[in-house]
Amino acid sequence: MTYYFEDFRAGQTFVSQARTITESDIVTFAGWSWDTNPVHTDASSARHGRFGRPIAHGLLGLSVALGLASRIGVFESCSIALLGIDDWRFRRPIHIGDSVHCRVEILSTRLVSRGDAGILQRRFTLVNDQDEIVQDGEIGLMVRLTPIE
Repeated sequence: MTYYFEDFRAGQTFVSQARTITESDIVTFAGWSWDTNPVHTDASSARHGRFGRPIAHGLLGLSVALGLASRIGVFESCSIALLGIDDWRFRRPIHIGDSVHCRVEILSTRLVSRGDAGILQRRFTLVNDQDEIVQDGEIGLMVRLTPIE
């Protein structure tokens, strides 16, 4: 089903499939971001740190949340532009082997001033397999209106 601005209402919640975070995910992210902090990339060093083992980069979690949300299938066909990420919080570490899924709640909808597109304010909640919130925040999205035929 193709969604457009008019199909969204405040209070709607969409839930993604789960995805398991692998060591390869962390190594790959470290490679292309150049963030090789030992808390992410050095098991020996991380073992003596606060979390006792390597953790995923915070921005890896955010990236996975965005990817999981896109796989829900309701935002892809109507998306025009990501507008911003607000109040994003890293609440718990994500470890190798954690499976995470994303809940996306529509907080509000409004037309842009020109009236030719809509804005969805959405709350993203990334949840691990123990049902703990690991990351959350708001991500605005500009979307298409239903085409006039």
